[in-house]
Amino acid sequence: MSATGATRTAKPPRVWQRMLSGRRLDLLDPSPLDIEIEDIAHGLARVARWNGQTTGDHAFSVAQHSLIVEEIVGAKEPDPRWRLAALLHDAPEYVIGDMISPFKSVLGGDYKGVEARLQAAVHRRFGLPAELPPPVKRAIKSADRVSAYFEAKLLAGFQPTEAQALFGRPGGLLPAPERFTPQPAAEVGRRYLERFRFLEALSVGIKANHP
Repeated sequence: MSATGATRTAKPPRVWQRMLSGRRLDLLDPSPLDIEIEDIAHGLARVARWNGQTTGDHAFSVAQHSLIVEEIVGAKEPDPRWRLAALLHDAPEYVIGDMISPFKSVLGGDYKGVEARLQAAVHRRFGLPAELPPPVKRAIKSADRVSAYFEAKLLAGFQPTEAQALFGRPGGLLPAPERFTPQPAAEVGRRYLERFRFLEALSVGIKANHP
């Protein structure tokens, strides 16, 4: 080996992504200061659920899914902070994409660790606890599965029995089927951003009244 080769230092791999806002988000050590809701809304509106294997003229995006999950949670949850948490429940996917469940199982702990750190940073950025109360986590998970059931049945080609076996039988107040019609990315991103700002304003009001 030449002297040059022996002394050359390998360049460390890049672990940050540049966002349209100009922020550089470190995937290994994400800072809340590098997270902007405009980047989240823009990204989630362009990330397809089900790896894009859905019917319709547009992809069914993570942003549209998140709006439905928040609607389901909001039907029972009066606290806008937890409704905001429901809207943001898949926020890390604006960076890492929507990994289907089988692929998450293949990747294992490394993926889950990155996802958890990003989720905690998102929560801190928007005034939510890094770890949500267990009842809130259960409510969001339940709403997530309800949405997934209808997405599987209405968009992804699953038979109702298959969807039920994977996600359970949906109950309670259910979203209207038209909510699952895939919408253009720009429209969904705008709606996501509007909903965030509405819920954030309500959350700030609660904090102001309960210092």
